[in-house]
Parts: sequence; C-alpha cells; structure tokens
Amino acid sequence: MTNHAITLGAINLEAEDPTALAAFWAAVTGAERSAGGDSVYLPPNGAGGFGMFFQPGTTPRAENQVAHWDLTVPWGSRESEVQRLIGLGATHKWDVLDEVPYVQWTTLADPEGNLFCVAEHPPVDQQRA
Repeated sequence: MTNHAITLGAINLEAEDPTALAAFWAAVTGAERSAGGDSVYLPPNGAGGFGMFFQPGTTPRAENQVAHWDLTVPWGSRESEVQRLIGLGATHKWDVLDEVPYVQWTTLADPEGNLFCVAEHPPVDQQRA
C-alpha cells in the first residue's frame, strides 16, 4: 500500500459576513485572522491544525448542509468545550452519547448555521464493549 502525504490545507466557506464568521472561528481555534479585501483567512494554529478561508456568499444558503467537520477534544473535556463554544456564539443542536462505544459528540451550529461536531474518544481501556 502506498502512503500518500496528503493533509487538509483549509476549509473554505462562503458567509453572509465573512469577517464576523472568521472572528467566531478564530476564537474557536485560536488562529490569528488575516483579512484581504472581502475575504478572511485563518492559518492553521500549530502543527496538525487546519486553515479556514471565508469569502462572501454568492448564492443563497442551501437548505440542506451536505458536509460538516468534526473537531476532536481530549476525553473528559467535551462538555466544557461545548459550553465555551456556546459562549462564543455557537448554538447547541444535539448530543450523541450512547450510539457507539468509542466516541461521544455534540453537534453545534456556528453563528451562520454551519453544523460542526465536538467529539471525544475515551481511552481504549475505558471503551464500552
């Protein structure tokens, strides 16, 4: 099997207000904003991070979101991280705590309604069978 060196460079989003949405995600990730015209770029915040690029929307927002991103936090910190993100302007949608033994997650929406999850994976010795 060939090992391909491919990583996530950036998530690109259209936004009603790119500056405001970038400010929310900068607070979430700890990245520093870099504005250029009507668009805003957030570089990766450290090794293993991902960039985000926000540009003005060109069409009405789709009714159905076909993709979302999953953010992972250390085991035991999901609830406090979710509360921090809600304090920044995210909206709680739902929790999935018992569907599978190896992950618990909370689905949130950012200030423009883009869904994302905050997940935590228990240490192997704590996973339920």
